[in-house]
Amino acid sequence: MLRLTLSVPRDLSERVVGTLSDDPAVSSLAVLRDASVRPQGDVVIADVAREATDGVVERLVGLGVHRDGTLRVDEVETWVSQRGFDAERLAPGSSADAVVWAEVTQQAYEDSELNWTYASFMCLATIIAAIALLLDSQVLVIGAMVLGPEFGAVVALGVGLVRRRPVLLRRALVTLFVGFALAIVVTAAAALVGEAIGWVTIEDFTRPRPDTSFVFSPDRWSVVVAVIAGAAGVLSLTSARLGGLSGVFISVTTVPAAGSLALSLTFGAWTEARGSALQLVVNILGMAVAGWATLLVQQVVWHRVARRLRLRRAGAPPPA
Repeated sequence: MLRLTLSVPRDLSERVVGTLSDDPAVSSLAVLRDASVRPQGDVVIADVAREATDGVVERLVGLGVHRDGTLRVDEVETWVSQRGFDAERLAPGSSADAVVWAEVTQQAYEDSELNWTYASFMCLATIIAAIALLLDSQVLVIGAMVLGPEFGAVVALGVGLVRRRPVLLRRALVTLFVGFALAIVVTAAAALVGEAIGWVTIEDFTRPRPDTSFVFSPDRWSVVVAVIAGAAGVLSLTSARLGGLSGVFISVTTVPAAGSLALSLTFGAWTEARGSALQLVVNILGMAVAGWATLLVQQVVWHRVARRLRLRRAGAPPPA
């Protein structure tokens, strides 16, 4: 169940209330007259079955709510209501599978913003990955994977393509490129400092490292894992089940590959540099393509589900 909170001008309030009143997926509806100061008007509160929320939001946006007022969507963690149960039963599909595109798109914009926090996490994660390679430590490699913030920007690529948001697509591409480039440069500089003070030597990087050699040795399984992880990550972000994200973070080797590339360039290990660069590209492309395909399938499926629901409400037979 999701809660919609709207602040709308008085001349728009009645149309908003009418749209919500006519929808059986809305289990409760309240109107606070003259409660909104900016914009001057009413506050409308509605509880909606998650499965039908995307369609409701689209109709409200069609009324111009996003231009003349505000619309907020919040998760209702616990609710006790027979009307709520009936609304979810009448809504199409399962609440855990439902996609609220307004929520997904906003999250994509936030996760793909190139800011100080994103750049800091990228640099710190890549430095930890470089240390993991020098120590041949799989534990530190996993830590670097979890710390890396790049997955949100990778998902934003798919959202930008599926929802036809060129601004979001460019934003995600710039964030990924600048973030990885900055992290590689900072890590290489840190490696040079470590070498200058005697903490790091070229032998530390060129010696056999059986536990972390997979980072700069991509193969067909790198593609398979990236594709599966990308699809699983998108499903976690777009549904009500977020537990799969931790598995995604420790399945792909984007950040470790960036750390390996930084060390390879620092010490002139060109074979490892080529392998690391290929690993990085394979993982990003694999996740991006899988994420785009997953989002496209979700959009097509839920478009058909919503169409069947509209036809059923109108009393027309659903298409074969």
